[in-house]
Amino acid sequence: MTDLAIVIPVYNEGESFRKVFDEIHSKVKTSFKIYAVYDFDEDTTAPIIKNLAQQYPQLIMGVRNNYGRGVVGAIKTGFETACEPVILVTMGDLSDDLSDVDKMFSLIKNQGYDVVCGSRYMKGGRQEGGPKLKKLLSRFAGLSLKLLSGLLTHDPSNSFKMYRRSVLQSIALKSDGGFEIGMEITVKAFLKGYKITEIPTIWKDRTAGKSNFKLVQWIPKYLRWYFLAVSGRIKQLIAGRK
Repeated sequence: MTDLAIVIPVYNEGESFRKVFDEIHSKVKTSFKIYAVYDFDEDTTAPIIKNLAQQYPQLIMGVRNNYGRGVVGAIKTGFETACEPVILVTMGDLSDDLSDVDKMFSLIKNQGYDVVCGSRYMKGGRQEGGPKLKKLLSRFAGLSLKLLSGLLTHDPSNSFKMYRRSVLQSIALKSDGGFEIGMEITVKAFLKGYKITEIPTIWKDRTAGKSNFKLVQWIPKYLRWYFLAVSGRIKQLIAGRK
């Protein structure tokens, strides 16, 4: 059995997905299996995934989204399909620094962490490109949430995170928008007392295709988990004083 499941939600990533696979294959030394989740058979990524799965059946599996369409359903489908003890979520657009994967896995395997967050906003991390307003809001949200709730990452909104499978199994996921699911998991894991850490990472704006992130539409989705973290921490502090 492999040690690590790499869940990649894709949407018409035909231009870049083979490069993502090659990057993982060359940079990740931890034994892994990729679960590439697509929404529909006409997705331009689907034939590339199927071709790679025929060439490397031990390394990659194509999975159709069980929830119809959308990144949140794709990520949930990946979680439900993967059987490895540790699961990483990364994107299919070469935006995440895959050279960080082994470091993240080591923190879980050797140091007992349950969640490892890739952080653009801690010392040593950075973001290259992308909308300035989105960057400003996510940086402010991470810093303020860390101060208000004690959440153990500067970058809760980043999707590039690694989890113990047992943590995911203990959480009832309620996200229905998209990328905010990573923040939901981190906040709920924190409130449950799981061991969380972060490492600096470099995020680069996608090199191909078009982003599906809609800032105005998804801000309320993130705020839901922001306020849960703050209110949950307040409840814990009040209970601790009794």
